[in-house]
Amino acid sequence: MEITLSIAIGVLTASGVWLLLRPRTFQVVMGMALLSYAVNLFIFGMGRLSIDKEPIIRPGVPLDLLHYDDPLPQALVLTAIVIGFAMTALLLVVLLASRGLNGTDHVDGEESPTAAPRRAGRRTSRTGADLMTSLMVAPILLPMLAAVLMLAAQHRRRWHLAINLVATTASLGVALMLLHWVKHNGAPGAVGVYLPGNWNVPFGIVLAADRLSVLMLVLTAVVALASLVFAIARWDRAGVYFHPLFQLQLMGLNGVFLTADLFNLFVFFEVMLSASYGLLLHGSGRWRVRAGLHYLVINLAASSLFLVGVSMLYGVTGTLNMADMAQRIAVLPAEDRGLLHAGAAILAIAFLTKAAMWPLNFWLVPAYTAASAPVGALFAILTKVGLYTVLRLWSLMFPAGAGDSAYFGGRWLLLAGIATLAVAALSMLASQKIDRLAALAVVVSSGTLMAAISFGQPGLTAGALFYLLSSTLALAALFLLAELIERSRQIQAGAEKAEARGLAFPVEDLEPSEFDDAGEAITGRAIPAAMAFLGVSFIACTLLVAGMPPLSGFVGKFSMLVALIHPQGLGGLGVADTPRQAWLLLGLLIVSGLLSLWSLTGAGVRYFWTPLHRPAPHLKIIECAPIAGLLLACVLLTVHAEAVLRYTRATAEALQTPSLYIEAVMTTQPKPQPTDADVGVLQ
Repeated sequence: MEITLSIAIGVLTASGVWLLLRPRTFQVVMGMALLSYAVNLFIFGMGRLSIDKEPIIRPGVPLDLLHYDDPLPQALVLTAIVIGFAMTALLLVVLLASRGLNGTDHVDGEESPTAAPRRAGRRTSRTGADLMTSLMVAPILLPMLAAVLMLAAQHRRRWHLAINLVATTASLGVALMLLHWVKHNGAPGAVGVYLPGNWNVPFGIVLAADRLSVLMLVLTAVVALASLVFAIARWDRAGVYFHPLFQLQLMGLNGVFLTADLFNLFVFFEVMLSASYGLLLHGSGRWRVRAGLHYLVINLAASSLFLVGVSMLYGVTGTLNMADMAQRIAVLPAEDRGLLHAGAAILAIAFLTKAAMWPLNFWLVPAYTAASAPVGALFAILTKVGLYTVLRLWSLMFPAGAGDSAYFGGRWLLLAGIATLAVAALSMLASQKIDRLAALAVVVSSGTLMAAISFGQPGLTAGALFYLLSSTLALAALFLLAELIERSRQIQAGAEKAEARGLAFPVEDLEPSEFDDAGEAITGRAIPAAMAFLGVSFIACTLLVAGMPPLSGFVGKFSMLVALIHPQGLGGLGVADTPRQAWLLLGLLIVSGLLSLWSLTGAGVRYFWTPLHRPAPHLKIIECAPIAGLLLACVLLTVHAEAVLRYTRATAEALQTPSLYIEAVMTTQPKPQPTDADVGVLQ
């Protein structure tokens, strides 16, 4: 009964508030009526409903609440009903007088001058563009509503699971619809803008969806759905609030990708990080608490830097809207550029800390390895959020036309990426556990992307975006796979001795033998299906992370290598004209791939080749399906590499032409208010 009452109060309140914000007086009256009903129900519910208790005093029955229902809520509700009727009647009289004096039922007493005239008797239909623009808010609202419903359902796990699955699948569907819409629009129309508060830009909240943001929405939804399906097997039962936190995490991620102003960027960042704190601690354990403490402290420090940087940029430009700020930076006086650059640098440090930039990435490996497998898979995209923000703001605020601020910080971004890439690749050689290797591979991918986007070349950025898709999917699969491998592995005395010696496998296992301990022939024995799945999946993840052919990891790295050697395409500059920093990054990309291949291959030998007598593991289909799905997505990226690269190339070119984004945001106007003709048509 409590859930039904809560839902009824919520629906009435939301409907009443929506009607109160309408421009017509009749809608306002109905909104006030619905709000009064919601208040009455709330008062009624707060009286602690009881059963089989007298509402009226009877002779001979003791006068206490043990025998009677509480009379106070009844009195309050009756009083509220009487006052509500009186106020509604008074409001109707005033509104009728206003209609007679002004000739309109608009709440302002006059029609909006911006209202577009419409033909009487014809109701205009919404175009597909309007529908897609309105759909932009769905990736934020869906997770938020799902989290509220799950919190209202309290400890009903099946309800939580069903709501989470439906909301995550719906988010994927919405993201794919937005991707289709953005892809099939021309360059000027490839940016959808939605004004949730219907305020003029840059004063109100603005959501913007272009090729880059929609691409990140789809990637987030795919990884989230795979992580959720994997968690159903066991991990979602390790804590009470896994599902609400999961949806709040998605809400924060989607909000970061869609927002077009720095204030809401900070809000969504904090929503995302707050949910990630709870998800990291999901499952308890001392090692999770210790890693979570470091994770919490470093992210709080980064958030403080975020606020400092935003306040400095606002003090210089007088706005927080990204497009408006980009316009003002181009005409900023020379004496203010020092403060502008300082604020941008502080903001970049905050984002790059979240993106695992060396030496500020000491928190990542302990946190990602301590997290549960589905949370670690979802965290694979968190570092990409910082990189996305850097790419978005850097391309908007400091393009080629930014005057003295053009490409500000590009050299430092390159040095940070190269240092991060080199240190993480070398660290992989000292690691043997698969989950730790996966966490270090996340840092490798972050360093690669930092260095690639710092060149500001459309071809290199296109290859980096393709690499971002492939590496994120592969690393999410590797985090999920690591748990299955660890769970299936039985530590034997020989293996423990080998670990103590620092070798990959016991020396005695090198001696060839055609028979096992029972005297049965090893040759010709079938590999168990579970071990075959783990082995093939691990090989695929190794090839993807290392960037080896024939999978999508190689396509992404090869695209970046070609762009480094020929910045203007194969018909442009020759090899001799390639700058030295490009050769340095090219060499690091190749060496880091080889080091990743070496490290992961050694771990594969240690886990799959050495233990000859280990029994076959028992795997659930629901655990294997998301891993297979993520790897299948990488295969599809390989098969459709040409089409995906065309999309990423168009995305990179749009980023290099920020005027398209700025024009789309700044020219968006609020929706006109309905006129009397519209009301007559609706009636």
